Amino acid sequence: MRKYNLEDERKRLKLLSEYEKEAYLKGFKYIAGVDEVGRGTIAGPVAAGAVILPRDFFLPGVNDSKKLTEKRRTELAGEIKKRAISWSVAYVWPHIIDEINILNATRLAMKLAVENLSLKPDLVLTDAVKIPDIYIEQMNITRGDSLSISIACASILAKVERDNSMKNFEMIYPGYRFSEHKGYATRKHVEELVKQGVCSMHRKSFEPVKSMVCGGKDVQMCLFE
Repeated sequence: MRKYNLEDERKRLKLLSEYEKEAYLKGFKYIAGVDEVGRGTIAGPVAAGAVILPRDFFLPGVNDSKKLTEKRRTELAGEIKKRAISWSVAYVWPHIIDEINILNATRLAMKLAVENLSLKPDLVLTDAVKIPDIYIEQMNITRGDSLSISIACASILAKVERDNSMKNFEMIYPGYRFSEHKGYATRKHVEELVKQGVCSMHRKSFEPVKSMVCGGKDVQMCLFE
């Protein structure tokens, strides 16, 4: 693990824990942070992480997963799993994304992640997205992964687990370079998509996959006719 100036980290993480601190003062006991990854990819699942941290949680380096290197995320994810009261990661797969759209799929993944926790939280913090039908008080924080330590940890878990799943899919679907781009529409990914065609990990309601599969027809008509 990287060495940090502990005094600086204590100050930074104290600010990152303000939402949790206020919630504890209001009487909440188990606070779950929830975040998603993979909304903007053209292949692979959308994933959501949920985590309940101990009240005195302190882990130098925790931050929004997008601000961390792959190596640092992996290191932090291992520590988060060891120290968390409970954690889970849930997936919604491409064929479901195509059926219900990416926003609803994201909400579903987040709902499943909360439901899969071994301990039911009494407060859920999310990065802006409201989770329907969980019947738990929730706070939807814009840019929550940069403002809440629980959401930041959830984003790290979701990112690491999803990236690992995409590496595994490369073994099942060789040639698409899933381990490199994780399903995002990079130039190499699109080149391989044109060369090899669409596989079951591709989202057929997302461009350019949609046009390749449907030839410009309405995707719902094309996919289910």
